[in-house]
Amino acid sequence: MQSSVMIESFEDRLNEFDRYVMNDIPIRLIRLSDMKFVGRNDMKNHFQRFVLQWDTSYSWYPRPYLAHKIKYAILSHRWLDVGEPTYEEMKAGTAAGPGYEKLMNFCAKAREYGMEFAWSDTCCIDRNSSTELDESIRSMFRWYRNSYICIVHLAQSMIIEDILHDEWMMRGWTLQELLAPCLIKFFNKHWISMTDDNKPWQEEQLMEVLERATGIPQDDLRRFYPSPSKVDERMTWAARRKTTRVEDVAYSLMGVFDVSLQIAYGEGGDRAFCRLIEAIMQAGDPSVLNWKGEAAKHHTSHAIPRSPQSFVGHRELKLTSGRLEMTMTSLGLRVPLVILPLNLHSFTYDYVSCVTLDCPLCPTIKIDIETKNYYSSTYQYALGIVNYSLIGHGSCEILGIRGKSAGFILFRVPRYSLRSTLPPLCEPRPTDFVGLGDVSSRKQHFEPWMPVRQEGLVEVNFPNIPSDSVFDISHKYLEIVYL
Repeated sequence: MQSSVMIESFEDRLNEFDRYVMNDIPIRLIRLSDMKFVGRNDMKNHFQRFVLQWDTSYSWYPRPYLAHKIKYAILSHRWLDVGEPTYEEMKAGTAAGPGYEKLMNFCAKAREYGMEFAWSDTCCIDRNSSTELDESIRSMFRWYRNSYICIVHLAQSMIIEDILHDEWMMRGWTLQELLAPCLIKFFNKHWISMTDDNKPWQEEQLMEVLERATGIPQDDLRRFYPSPSKVDERMTWAARRKTTRVEDVAYSLMGVFDVSLQIAYGEGGDRAFCRLIEAIMQAGDPSVLNWKGEAAKHHTSHAIPRSPQSFVGHRELKLTSGRLEMTMTSLGLRVPLVILPLNLHSFTYDYVSCVTLDCPLCPTIKIDIETKNYYSSTYQYALGIVNYSLIGHGSCEILGIRGKSAGFILFRVPRYSLRSTLPPLCEPRPTDFVGLGDVSSRKQHFEPWMPVRQEGLVEVNFPNIPSDSVFDISHKYLEIVYL
């Protein structure tokens, strides 16, 4: 969400203007009057007159005020396989071909909207400068956000319904280009506007088709707020999209989740996506754990998904209890969970194990899962609840879990050694719901907890307790685990 800034004097106004121009707009733009590149200092000199025009009767100025005054148009499009104009060609005046023709059409539309400056990712970035490329990729969402208008060219569409099959909808970078701008206009293959401002029903039709094509709710399409939240839902928006460079699957999502990564082409898509997830986890939203399938090939953790596709088919869970402490360590993802013991009730084995687990603290709860993991009565099992609450109460904190909770199914195996011939621990005995027994009286003789592979988070409903109600439980059930 764009913030407001307090302006107390002319010097404050000038400083805020300078900070905005030198940090929040593109490094260079095309001046439409002569098609020459201009830098940020040129933009500062051009727009400085607006600083003098600010209404001094107000002490607070919203950030969009600057974006409204420092205007530029920005292009969103599907790159041609060959022939897009480069920075070097534009600088030398040798750009030509279908890509250059597309750029000229974009600039013509920008002039129609009263723009003096424009930006295109094909030619406004010097890709020979690694420093500039890194800044551009990290700043891209913000540049689209701060544009006065984003002009989208749909090269495979004639009418609104064609959008469903346009390749623009399937590319990785165009997701943020759809979500970031405050004002966006769509043009078909012949650069004819796909909506008429005098026909509001066309705008409604466009929004409906966009929602069908992308899976993104209309509220988010109309006004999107980037943040590392609702990760499970937002990742599905990127699941069907493709990028030419495998690392761009991660890099193109930085702005959507409001995180920053060092750009390192050549590291591989898996490593880049793992770094993206680790950055998102720092915000502590448990929705980042709501995925299924095989884990990524991470050095230490089994809690990292492989790609946005891992979130497709995620369970619709209420995970609104607040932030969850998550830290990546050399032992895995360090996370405190409420650990409730589970008994192995029964299982059948064919090519897939069908397992029933019950909770000795609440025997009416039974959890059925299907997995390819091997199961044994010597293992220990637990439900690791992620959407618990820690509520301050005087000098202590109260631990609470919801009537409808979500968590991992965890298991751990006995730790055998030549020095230890201890028998496997007995299964926990059923007790009252408020059970006081330890989850494990000999935890040191077991390997660390591991999540059941491919299962993801499961939902558990505690009987006779409303789903949104929170009931207290002993702090001894809160345990640090490494996943």
